[in-house]
Amino acid sequence: MLATLTKYAAAFNVGLQSNLVYRVNFAVRGFFSFFHLIVVFILWSAAYAGSPAIGGFSFAQTFTYFVALIVVQFMIGAFNEDYQISEEIRNGLINQFLLKPVNYFAYRFSIYVSARFVTGLLILLPLLVTYPLLKDHLAIPHEWWRLGLGLPALAMSALIQFGIAYCFGLMSFWFLEIQGIVILSMALESVLGGQIFPLDLLPDWLFRISQFLPYYYQMYFPVAIFTGRLNDPAAILAGLGIQACWVVVILALGQFLWTRGLRLHTAVGG
Repeated sequence: MLATLTKYAAAFNVGLQSNLVYRVNFAVRGFFSFFHLIVVFILWSAAYAGSPAIGGFSFAQTFTYFVALIVVQFMIGAFNEDYQISEEIRNGLINQFLLKPVNYFAYRFSIYVSARFVTGLLILLPLLVTYPLLKDHLAIPHEWWRLGLGLPALAMSALIQFGIAYCFGLMSFWFLEIQGIVILSMALESVLGGQIFPLDLLPDWLFRISQFLPYYYQMYFPVAIFTGRLNDPAAILAGLGIQACWVVVILALGQFLWTRGLRLHTAVGG
């Protein structure tokens, strides 16, 4: 057990060092992400003109949602994991893992966690710098129970994020190019994951359908818990149960694709 933990801790450290090399790039990206908030601020200010609430939420609550969304994206977003996995399969670099006592999923997940650790810390810098400008436009809930329910939701969201990217990366066992599939998934995630607008602004019947899709639990669910758009603890617990089911399904699918893909794989490099 200790040897296994040591093995993947080493992978985490390698990923940490690799990502720290690009820390300035991540920090700059974080600062520019807050320029996106300027556009969000202008658009939603116009939407709220003459109306104190939309969908039962004030402008401050909606703006808080988008600020939290950006922070969560840097903390758990799977930015390039699918392409990195695809490259390792197509270039034969994956062969080195087939002859060693290393679980490829655990290895890639260790790299993912190290990258999100770096970006998660670096996003705090622009957040601290811009907070004095944002605080008058934010409405942050203070119920402590949100941490108890929000943190497990955030952890499972990370597993779903990485699991989906892992599955798409493994599609390279069958396809030479996965970019089209990934772009389609990103488009669905943007709409059904609440990145363009909060999902609770959808028609009620469509919002209820979205609650049974994995995209709902990638970003919207933990952000909605932390920012107060979800207020019923019982409903949140039910959501955590559905989210856990999606974690199991996606990880099982990843294992299935890995097993089936290896049957087609021809080791000619690495």
